[in-house]
Amino acid sequence: MSIDSNLSVLITGGTGSFGKKFVEMALKGPHPRKLIVFSRDELKQHEMRVEGFNDKCMRYFIGDVRDRERLKRAMNGVDIVIHAAALKHVSACEYNPIEAIQTNIIGAQNIINAAIDAGVKKVIALSTDKAVNPVNLYGASKLCAEKLFVQGNAYSGTGGTLFSCVRYGNVIGSRGSVVPLFREQCKTGTVTITDERMTRFWLTVEQGVNFVLRCLKDMHGGEIFVPKIPSARLTDLVEALAPGCKKNITGIRASEKLHECLLSGDEARHTVELPDMFVVEPEDDSWGFDYWKGSHPPENWQYSSDANTQWLTQSELLSLLSADAH
Repeated sequence: MSIDSNLSVLITGGTGSFGKKFVEMALKGPHPRKLIVFSRDELKQHEMRVEGFNDKCMRYFIGDVRDRERLKRAMNGVDIVIHAAALKHVSACEYNPIEAIQTNIIGAQNIINAAIDAGVKKVIALSTDKAVNPVNLYGASKLCAEKLFVQGNAYSGTGGTLFSCVRYGNVIGSRGSVVPLFREQCKTGTVTITDERMTRFWLTVEQGVNFVLRCLKDMHGGEIFVPKIPSARLTDLVEALAPGCKKNITGIRASEKLHECLLSGDEARHTVELPDMFVVEPEDDSWGFDYWKGSHPPENWQYSSDANTQWLTQSELLSLLSADAH
């Protein structure tokens, strides 16, 4: 799925795992008229250029989502915004709570205001399963960001900027995931895991990009899109990456769950189920939301990683890792 070549696209956090893959895939198809990478790290932007991300349609903007004026300048003439910038490491957010709020919540507010002022057509923001019944500040900040983006439609009004979110699970092999850690620990013969019962939702970064592109095309403004994706047991991931290694059980950490949830029981009441995803519709649609057609999940049902109907085997996990490495 590609982006219309007449459109100008800006992606915040454009040098991250998602951002780089998004740019790579966008440049393979019909190019957007302009593709702007917005991030605060000049070294990572330079590295992207050196790696070949230097098509004539590309622009590199140094900036921080905390800086509303810089965002307004960057969004001048932009049609589509993909908001992927965030502080996402759970422990770092716990230790630096004000910084997490400044980026994940105030940054979301700045994106909304700048997009409305610049006349952006569509904004789609990336969220996480940790925003559902959050137990850590990262999840709580992303929950707040979701609320802001959904209600951003009330600020833009009918015919104005459309705002929606996508919410999915762990991205296999992304920066900060357990995959690089397990690979490094494998060299020592011992891998540390917190609890053998733990399960997580998994998808590749390419699957994440394709899902965002699809939702960008179909969004009405106000939805939270949740893909149907498989779960994996942490122990299966360990066996796939570090077969035969000793497991050192350290105990579940503060701000960590045994299982993650992509859709809560309360949300199920205003959710439409489609063949390959769920669409969480807004509870307050003062802007005149265009409701989706489809069935609804059972009342009080929730979409959790331990009760999933799709499970990845060890060989499937290895295949996903191999595919994402290329």
